[in-house]
Amino acid sequence: MDFVQLGLGRWLHIMAGVLWIGLLYYFNFVQVDAMKAAGADGTAAGISKHVAPRALLYFRWAAVVTWLAGATILGKHFHEAFFFLNSAYYPIGAGAWLGTIMLFNVWVLIWPNQKKILGLVQASDEEKARARRVAFLASRSNTMLSIPMLFFMAASGGVFRTAFFA
Repeated sequence: MDFVQLGLGRWLHIMAGVLWIGLLYYFNFVQVDAMKAAGADGTAAGISKHVAPRALLYFRWAAVVTWLAGATILGKHFHEAFFFLNSAYYPIGAGAWLGTIMLFNVWVLIWPNQKKILGLVQASDEEKARARRVAFLASRSNTMLSIPMLFFMAASGGVFRTAFFA
């Protein structure tokens, strides 16, 4: 196995994944309640103007890097894992699908709606209310999907040692 594919790819996958999931947990367990409190006392502008856009930038690109690094690690086994063609790759295939769903949620549901919420694109109050709900549900879904995704990612470690170093 090529050092870049397995060594550097795995390190990049883990580091980007830590950033992605760390920010996901930050948004769901810290920022949501902080925004409510800051909105109540009129100080939400600091979070919505300076913190949230920057955190969302790192969040969405960490998702892409995590997914691409994971695909790089799988290399020629990507199709076997992703399409469940080989039972040895079922755990990592399940993790890859969960990660793909989460990536979709970030780019298709969370980010476009956050742009409306933060005022980065124009939206009516009704559109912002709907955007809040969609972004909230997609983000909470990702939080719940992250737990089994991390399980399958860890469970597949033995598969890689067996498949690549046997």
